[in-house]
Amino acid sequence: MRIRPDYVRTWIEIDARAAKKNYDTFRKLIGSAAGKKNARRKKVQLWSVVKSNAYGHGLIAFSKLAAKLGVDGFCVDSIVEALALRREGITKPILVLGPTLPLRFPAAAEQDITVSISNFDSLKALARTKHIPDFHIKIDTGMHRQGFYPEDIPQVIRQLRALRAHLGGHCKGIFTHFASAKDVNYPTYTDEQLKKFKAAIALFEKAGFKNLIRHAAATGGTLIDAQYHLDAVRIGIGLYGLWPSKEIEVQLGGKGGIGLYPVLSWRTVVSEVKKLKAGDYVGYDLTERVPHDMAMAVLPIGYWHGLPRSLSSVGEVLVNGRRARILGRVSMDITVVGLDGRAKPGDIATIIGRDGGDEIFAWEPSQKSETTPYEFITRLNPLMERIVKS
Repeated sequence: MRIRPDYVRTWIEIDARAAKKNYDTFRKLIGSAAGKKNARRKKVQLWSVVKSNAYGHGLIAFSKLAAKLGVDGFCVDSIVEALALRREGITKPILVLGPTLPLRFPAAAEQDITVSISNFDSLKALARTKHIPDFHIKIDTGMHRQGFYPEDIPQVIRQLRALRAHLGGHCKGIFTHFASAKDVNYPTYTDEQLKKFKAAIALFEKAGFKNLIRHAAATGGTLIDAQYHLDAVRIGIGLYGLWPSKEIEVQLGGKGGIGLYPVLSWRTVVSEVKKLKAGDYVGYDLTERVPHDMAMAVLPIGYWHGLPRSLSSVGEVLVNGRRARILGRVSMDITVVGLDGRAKPGDIATIIGRDGGDEIFAWEPSQKSETTPYEFITRLNPLMERIVKS
């Protein structure tokens, strides 16, 4: 059932039922990793990755939904996002994946927010902080972004042991991030990363750091192999019902396979309907000239809202269940589409989602604009209202 709010021109719908199906899928997957293969803990934890406005789904709206579903914790990018969740009443554990400025360490400690420590400067700053937040150590096993290199670990351990009186039991976890866990048939690099990570874990345990939460897998790794699950998995794109890559969708999805259900739909209203004559130009810079008489609809959205300018003249939307191609340039706040059917002001146009017998999945406009669904949905303007439907 579509939602039709009468107070906004464009909005994002969040399908709670789809989110529940995705949550259940991943709970079932990580449940298989419990037992003998993972005897340290009774169950693998599932953390919802809600960084960057929950991949466009709405930081607060989706996090509250995920908390009700039963996720064990949340992963965010920044202390700003973490504090926003705390202000909104989210009490579950929160891990900040990105760097945290030392000046924000006390706020993290006060609000029971866990930070990531991934370099020696941050480790030294932590040692100088009076109020210490809980933290996880990040290991760079091959992504070559944040994290201590494996050869740095002996020095990291020496510093942690030297500071043990000050840091106490605040070191709670250790993690890494896979660079290419998106293809079942090519696990070699991921397996090498896991090998390096396990070696790092062994060094920490030998040094007396016991019962650290160990985590490595995001959506891709979680889907591919239970050996990557460890103590917790960080599920982002999969919880939103999207696949990390087309390869893994083909390999694991389809009939009889794993089902993921898109959570997000993006809709707007038709603000005007007009007639075009053969030879009329449409939009900025006269980039498109219509070959015949036709009807057009004006949509009050543009690249400010997250509709890429690169979809000019190639993107499509659904108007009353029928495809309508974008005519001319996508501008800042207005987009024009050609109508293949009847429409009137106030009718709903769907940019992402289902209408009638057709559906536009996020990968379609992403592919046409030469990007990924990750980027497309994350760039949806955070000021657009997110409405959760049950």
